Amino acid sequence: MHDDILLTVTGGVATLTLNRPDRLNALTLPMIDAIEDIFRQCEADPAIAAIVITGAGRGFCSGLDLAALTNTIRKELPDPPKHRRPGLFTWLPDISKPIIAAVNGPAVGGGFILAMMADIRFASTAAKFNTMFSRRGLVAEHGISHILPRQIGLSRALDLILSARTIDGEEAQRIGFVDRLCEAEHLLSEAQAYAALLATHVSPLSMAAMKGQIYTDLTQDLDAACRAADGLVRDTLGHPDQHESLAATQEKRLPRFRPWRGGALDALGEAAE
Repeated sequence: MHDDILLTVTGGVATLTLNRPDRLNALTLPMIDAIEDIFRQCEADPAIAAIVITGAGRGFCSGLDLAALTNTIRKELPDPPKHRRPGLFTWLPDISKPIIAAVNGPAVGGGFILAMMADIRFASTAAKFNTMFSRRGLVAEHGISHILPRQIGLSRALDLILSARTIDGEEAQRIGFVDRLCEAEHLLSEAQAYAALLATHVSPLSMAAMKGQIYTDLTQDLDAACRAADGLVRDTLGHPDQHESLAATQEKRLPRFRPWRGGALDALGEAAE
C-alpha cells in the first residue's frame, strides 16, 4: 500500500482515499501507478463488489503535482504501454466493478479526469471542477474529448474544455456531470451507502457485464449493440445468480450472489454451467 493512498473495505465496498491533504491530494507519479495497482487488486478481490474513491481534507484531487507536471513538460514522453490505451486513468472504464467518485473539493486537471472516468459521481456542495488544460497550453488530454461530450453534451463540453473555467457542484449537477449533490458532511456516507446497495442487492456478474456493454456500445451502432447483448443473454441464461435472485425473492431475504473476481466476460458461459 502506498503511503499517500488509504484503503478500507467494509461490507463489500472498498474506499480509496487520496491522502495528501496539504497538497489538495495532488498526484505524484508513484501515486498514479499505485492507484492503478490498488484498483486492479480490488477488482480481483471477491470480497469487494463496488469501489468509492475520494480525497482527504478539503480537496478531491488538484491534478498532477507541480514537480511531476514540470517533469512531463521538460522531457520527451515515454511510449504508452502496449497493453492498454494511453492517458491518465483511461483504464478505469475497464475495471469491471462499479466506481463511484465522492468529490469532496477541487477536482482539477488530472483530478477532473479521475472524476470523469468514474462510473458515477457524487459531489459535495464544496466541490469545484476545472479541466485546466487550455490554461496550461495543453490539449484535450486523457480521453476527455471523447468522454465528456457524451456525458454532458457537445457545447457544454466545449465550454468547459476551452475556457477551463471553474464550476461548482450545483452547476456540475445541473449540466449532468454530477449525479448526486450532497452536503459536505454527508458526502462520503451517501456514496458508500449507494455502493453498499450495489454490493448487497445486485449481481456482481450483471454489473460487470453491463458496465462492459455500456462502454463498448459508446462506439457501436444499435445493430451491433443489440447483437452483442443477445450473445450475452445466451451466454448467461441459467447462470446461478438468476436462480438465486428468484429464490431470494420467494424467501424474502437478501440474495447471496456469486462474487466477481474480474476477468474476461467470455467466461460467463462456463460460469452458467
